Amino acid sequence: MAGCAGNGNGDEEAGTDDSEGSGARTVSHSGVLAAPEAADGAYTYDAELAPEGAELGVDVDEGDTTSVTLSVRGLVPDRAYAAHAHTDPCGAEGSDAGPHFQHEVDPNTPSTDPDYANPDNEIWLDFATDGAGDAEVTAEVPFGFAERAPASVVVHAEAETATEEGEAGAAGDRLACLTAPFDSSGQ
Repeated sequence: MAGCAGNGNGDEEAGTDDSEGSGARTVSHSGVLAAPEAADGAYTYDAELAPEGAELGVDVDEGDTTSVTLSVRGLVPDRAYAAHAHTDPCGAEGSDAGPHFQHEVDPNTPSTDPDYANPDNEIWLDFATDGAGDAEVTAEVPFGFAERAPASVVVHAEAETATEEGEAGAAGDRLACLTAPFDSSGQ
């Protein structure tokens, strides 16, 4: 499964594929969810909906456009979750990951304007698990990370991300977080 390889402790692999002069980069991160006091890059904030021992993985293929794949293993079976790229690394509290990463940043916070909080300006990775609690989803966005990049992926409690005016981008409580710097520097 893409993104869930490694020792499960926030492994990072970064590479550059310049074979055709495109400057495309591929970055992968994975981790095994643990309680905040024991976490090493992969946190659970709700062990009932994001069980300790579940795995999260992120693969990022970045060029002029970007493809982000989120792979999960061992979450609650047959359940839908919303997920997004966030601006900051994970921490002891779900709020430590900051707001959603936006290519064009909304000057108003929190951002609930559909002109900014939408799947073309943010990275939305809503998914539904299968009977084993596994899933894989890919988002394609029309931008790369020239000056800044997301630093984590947060799994939220709602089944999908809201899109209506005044609610756009809302997805409920933060259940889990994987620190996943989207650039190859690992920062």
